[in-house]
Amino acid sequence: MAMQAADIERLIIESLPDAKVEIRDLAGDGDHYAATVISEAFRGKNRVQQHQIVYAALKGRMGGELHALALTTSAPQ
Repeated sequence: MAMQAADIERLIIESLPDAKVEIRDLAGDGDHYAATVISEAFRGKNRVQQHQIVYAALKGRMGGELHALALTTSAPQ
Protein backbone atom coordinates (compact mmCIF):
# COMPACT_ATOMS: atom_id res chain seq x y z
CA MET A 1 0.00 0.00 0.00
CA ALA A 2 1.52 3.31 -1.10
CA MET A 3 1.58 6.51 0.92
CA GLN A 4 0.32 9.85 -0.28
CA ALA A 5 2.68 12.85 -0.23
CA ALA A 6 0.23 14.69 2.05
CA ASP A 7 0.45 11.87 4.61
CA ILE A 8 4.25 12.04 4.65
CA GLU A 9 4.13 15.80 5.11
CA ARG A 10 1.52 15.51 7.89
CA LEU A 11 3.58 12.96 9.85
CA ILE A 12 6.72 15.09 9.61
CA ILE A 13 4.91 18.26 10.69
CA GLU A 14 3.25 16.44 13.60
CA SER A 15 6.74 15.65 14.95
CA LEU A 16 8.43 18.86 13.79
CA PRO A 17 5.76 21.59 13.93
CA ASP A 18 8.15 24.32 12.74
CA ALA A 19 9.27 22.31 9.70
CA LYS A 20 9.06 23.54 6.16
CA VAL A 21 8.43 20.38 4.12
CA GLU A 22 8.47 19.83 0.36
CA ILE A 23 7.60 16.36 -0.95
CA ARG A 24 8.12 15.23 -4.56
CA ASP A 25 6.87 11.94 -6.02
CA LEU A 26 9.87 10.72 -8.00
CA ALA A 27 8.29 7.85 -9.94
CA GLY A 28 4.56 8.62 -9.89
CA ASP A 29 3.93 5.37 -8.03
CA GLY A 30 3.43 6.64 -4.46
CA ASP A 31 6.42 4.59 -3.31
CA HIS A 32 9.43 6.72 -4.26
CA TYR A 33 9.61 10.24 -2.88
CA ALA A 34 12.12 12.99 -2.28
CA ALA A 35 11.64 15.28 0.69
CA THR A 36 13.26 18.53 1.70
CA VAL A 37 12.78 19.26 5.40
CA ILE A 38 13.99 22.41 7.13
CA SER A 39 13.61 22.58 10.90
CA GLU A 40 15.27 24.24 13.86
CA ALA A 41 15.35 20.76 15.45
CA PHE A 42 18.22 19.92 13.08
CA ARG A 43 20.52 22.70 14.32
CA GLY A 44 23.75 21.23 15.69
CA LYS A 45 22.91 17.74 14.45
CA ASN A 46 24.84 15.90 11.75
CA ARG A 47 23.12 14.65 8.60
CA VAL A 48 22.60 11.12 9.95
CA GLN A 49 20.98 12.46 13.12
CA GLN A 50 18.74 14.76 11.06
CA HIS A 51 17.60 11.88 8.89
CA GLN A 52 16.94 9.72 11.96
CA ILE A 53 14.63 12.44 13.28
CA VAL A 54 12.64 12.37 10.03
CA TYR A 55 12.51 8.56 9.95
CA ALA A 56 11.24 8.56 13.55
CA ALA A 57 8.50 11.01 12.51
CA LEU A 58 7.36 8.49 9.88
CA LYS A 59 6.57 6.02 12.68
CA GLY A 60 7.93 2.83 11.14
CA ARG A 61 6.39 3.31 7.69
CA MET A 62 9.79 3.36 5.92
CA GLY A 63 10.36 0.09 4.12
CA GLY A 64 6.67 -0.80 4.32
CA GLU A 65 4.10 1.70 3.11
CA LEU A 66 6.92 3.98 2.00
CA HIS A 67 9.54 2.19 -0.06
CA ALA A 68 12.06 4.99 -0.71
CA LEU A 69 12.55 8.52 0.57
CA ALA A 70 15.49 10.64 -0.58
CA LEU A 71 16.04 13.22 2.15
CA THR A 72 17.55 16.68 2.13
CA THR A 73 17.54 18.19 5.62
CA SER A 74 18.87 21.36 7.19
CA ALA A 75 18.33 23.93 9.90
CA PRO A 76 16.92 27.31 8.81
CA GLN A 77 19.50 29.82 7.54
